[in-house]
Amino acid sequence: MTVYTPRRAARVLLVDAGGRVLLFSGWDPSRPDHRYWFTPGGGLDPGETAAQAAARELAEETGLQLTPAELGASVWSETVEFPFDGVRYRQEQEFFLVRVPGWEVDTAGFTDVERASVSGHRWWSVDELTATGQRYYPADLPAVLTRALAGAGAAGGGAPC
Repeated sequence: MTVYTPRRAARVLLVDAGGRVLLFSGWDPSRPDHRYWFTPGGGLDPGETAAQAAARELAEETGLQLTPAELGASVWSETVEFPFDGVRYRQEQEFFLVRVPGWEVDTAGFTDVERASVSGHRWWSVDELTATGQRYYPADLPAVLTRALAGAGAAGGGAPC
């Protein structure tokens, strides 16, 4: 029987004016050949709400500072199981949609683990995600992003930066 460490997380679908989502490139320190792309975000600190964690993680990982209220409601949630650095997690995570005209990513707030396991970032279109052979998480990100953007409607959804 596999034992999982429970974890709650908040992630951000940071989308630019061209409809592209920001993803970071990284790997699992205990499996350096397991490389993948992933959205900004991370684990909730004790007492933190998902929106508070999403705002904090967004600031730390991209330099974009928003209040939890500016993030609005989460647009999607899932529970995933995965290993990272020798620990198996069962993670409940919520995703928030944030639209920006553009953004110059500032990773100065990265943690030591992020500095050691993240190699870069880029903006991806849904078509690029669908066509790539590279691994990304969540595995159904193109569908999640398409639904989130469609649900945003004319008001834009998420934070209107």
